[in-house]
Amino acid sequence: MEKIDILKQLSNNIEYLKSKNLFRSLEDYEAISPIILKRKKQQFISFACNDYLGLSHNAKVKKSAILAIENYGVGSRASRFITGNNVIYKKLEKQIAEFYKAEKAIIFASGYSTAIGVIPALVGEGDLVVADKLIHSCLIEGIKLSMAKMIRFNHNDIEHCQKILSENHQKYRKILLISENIFSMDGDCGKINELLIIAKKYSAILLTDDAHGISINTIKDQLHIQMGTLSKGFGSLGGFVVGNKIIIEYLIQFAKSLRYSTALPPSILASSLMAFKLAKNQKLAKKSLANAEYFCQIMNMPKPQSSIVPIIIGDEKRTLLIAQKILSKGFIVGAIRYPTVPLNTSRLRLTFSASHQKKQIKQLALIIKQQLKYN
Repeated sequence: MEKIDILKQLSNNIEYLKSKNLFRSLEDYEAISPIILKRKKQQFISFACNDYLGLSHNAKVKKSAILAIENYGVGSRASRFITGNNVIYKKLEKQIAEFYKAEKAIIFASGYSTAIGVIPALVGEGDLVVADKLIHSCLIEGIKLSMAKMIRFNHNDIEHCQKILSENHQKYRKILLISENIFSMDGDCGKINELLIIAKKYSAILLTDDAHGISINTIKDQLHIQMGTLSKGFGSLGGFVVGNKIIIEYLIQFAKSLRYSTALPPSILASSLMAFKLAKNQKLAKKSLANAEYFCQIMNMPKPQSSIVPIIIGDEKRTLLIAQKILSKGFIVGAIRYPTVPLNTSRLRLTFSASHQKKQIKQLALIIKQQLKYN
């Protein structure tokens, strides 16, 4: 077989992405506040971060991190199963379990590592995963690693999900049903209550991903487990899963990404613990959602279901152009393209924080209206 020029092939693939307006660059930013970013001496108001509650720069959260560094040092130095299981882990996992009204919680190094650890631990060859068509990439990767059979149902289509399970449930040993509480690119909510009814009917485990949730989505059944992340609404880093204590204990024993990852630094654990305490009363979550609603009102768009508001453009080049024009006016919005979203559905993705002010939201809305009209 003829050998290929590997570097040339890789270079060709990069050039292909550029020709299709799908090339991505890593831009340097300094975070000045939850919503202000600095790049090359210029400051921008960001509507692209996932810091929904504005806790990444909260004074109490930062103080907690600093005190943890002073008491325990910078790094964790080992996995949780060796010497990295800092005493703060226990407090934080108890806080998370109480927050979601669950029996037990376990923390992973990231949301991504949670997905690729939990799913292969729960299912394998001979099992079935039935998943919403728009679940996040980390969940898909977790399913692939599990070697279980995957069948997708149309987004939020309960009848289609029911049909798949009805036709296939007897062919497999275990069934895992997967959806999201809030879908990250569309901002709509998953039909969790309806899926729970179906899961009970077919004795399936229901796994829901609440990574972009900012209100309390509680555990609803013994076979309902829920993933979440510390890196978005709670402003720090890490992932977790909550649910029945037997299932969580099983995951502690069998989730490889938990076993083989270095533990989170004490500063991250301490800041997350404080963030959960501050998020309890839901005031910040309500303000974040109210800001998204205010934007949609100005734009004459439907009332949003979450703090994520997409504006579908379609064409990749036009999406990038509009995002650049908005950037030139001092605002950052996400320009989301394939493969993060399906081809020809490129979009501006706006995220709203409790820290945003109404005058900033109104100014952005007027800029976007103008850019949509002329570009």
